[in-house]
Amino acid sequence: MKATHRVLDPDAAAETSPACCALAIMTKAPRAGEVKTRLVPPLTGEEAAELNICFLQDVAEAIFTAILDAVKCGRKGRGVGVYTPVNAEKIYADIFPLEFDLIPQRGKDFGERLYFAAEDLFRYGFSSVCLINSDSPTVPPRVFAQALEFLHLPDDRVVLGPADDGGYYLIGLKTPHREIFDRIDWSTDRVFDQTLRRAGEIGVEVKLLSSGYDVDDSATLRRLCEELLGRNASRSRAIARNTRKFLSGILEREGRGRIWAT
Repeated sequence: MKATHRVLDPDAAAETSPACCALAIMTKAPRAGEVKTRLVPPLTGEEAAELNICFLQDVAEAIFTAILDAVKCGRKGRGVGVYTPVNAEKIYADIFPLEFDLIPQRGKDFGERLYFAAEDLFRYGFSSVCLINSDSPTVPPRVFAQALEFLHLPDDRVVLGPADDGGYYLIGLKTPHREIFDRIDWSTDRVFDQTLRRAGEIGVEVKLLSSGYDVDDSATLRRLCEELLGRNASRSRAIARNTRKFLSGILEREGRGRIWAT
């Protein structure tokens, strides 16, 4: 039987080592018809769910690599899947490395879910928290390592990984500032700017990571294909290897026009 991940209880005694950062992926159980629905078409519902699994695997692998590299510099991190719905834990047994933990999401809207995820991880005992989306599989390990480095520095700060659509793919915190998630127009191109404004209003320094992009519609799917499989594709075959393999399989079976039409 496949080993299952530990599910963290924020009300339990802290079990983390000192100065440990949670690198936490926000995830909805990858079930057909419930995830990546804006990619249908050109994908089928089943393919969209499979692609979402590949994204989760690739983001988790990049995080795990960053954590291993950070250890060499005296920094500690732990991968966590922040999942919904409750009781979906077993789904992640074949997705995340066994070294990852799980913790359930709570809250109604997206802002609440982000804030409560941060609050629960701090309550559990982590000294800092990175909340990471599951839509940016090509973010390299060095970016997550840099986030760890910024959060390891003294004094309070927020770390942001800006996304090309005006949002962010990562937010890192040393303190669970509720204000950072208040009065934000979620799922719009104003999210990043409004978050910067909230940080300025409470006087918290912001450190920026390199920009990335979310894959959530046919246009960004084409961009992903170009980055991973195009003429000038990334030289590092380790980046998004699961996603690359999945997309390559579709192209080999059905041709470029299936998902990569111009």
